[in-house]
Amino acid sequence: MYEIRMPKLGMDMIQATVVKWLVSEGDEVHKEDPLVQVETEKATVELEAEEDGILRKIIAADDTVVEAGQILGIITKPGEELPL
Repeated sequence: MYEIRMPKLGMDMIQATVVKWLVSEGDEVHKEDPLVQVETEKATVELEAEEDGILRKIIAADDTVVEAGQILGIITKPGEELPL
């Protein structure tokens, strides 16, 4: 299981807005695939997958304001279940 977390994109960055998910729950993703667009005060960037797997859960929906370090979604390996 891999947690997609909002990275700190700058020294002063405290929060960002999830603009748009580029994949849906249940989609297969590969390392370096773009997953989600996020917007800070200074830029809009695409966060990429850091592992191969399946996007099991989107936790922060489009238009959600998130803090640096917050979990945006969860990727699992095929056949791996989400913990309760």
